[in-house]
Amino acid sequence: VSQEHGSSGSSRYPFCIVWTPIPILTWVLPFIGHMGICTSAGVIRDFAGSYFVSEDNMGFGRPTKYWKLDVDKVCGNGAATWDKAVHDASEEYKCRPHNLCFDNCHSHVAMALNLMRYDNSTSWNMVNLCVLSLTHGKHVR
Repeated sequence: VSQEHGSSGSSRYPFCIVWTPIPILTWVLPFIGHMGICTSAGVIRDFAGSYFVSEDNMGFGRPTKYWKLDVDKVCGNGAATWDKAVHDASEEYKCRPHNLCFDNCHSHVAMALNLMRYDNSTSWNMVNLCVLSLTHGKHVR
């Protein structure tokens, strides 16, 4: 993905799922980390804690991996549908407590993908997102 640099100097990852390690937890269990989803403009949204979805300030630092998704696999009006789904999932997660095992950053991303019916699916969840981001994710350079 070509990184676009915004006015704040931060990297942008349009239509991507981004991942960063969680100190100590990722060291012990390398497949566990913190996940966010980016808007069509590359703005990162991540469920960073109870009742809080951050914007361009991931809970555990800048992304170290990204997985570029295909906007053509969104059911509806491409970028507009993508952005609405990311927005709606973020608004929903601003009303939820964070639960490390059952309702977390991966669940927030899954909700966005389900709302946009990405790849004609409403079965996105934290398990398939973890596996697919591990297999399809690329390291940030």
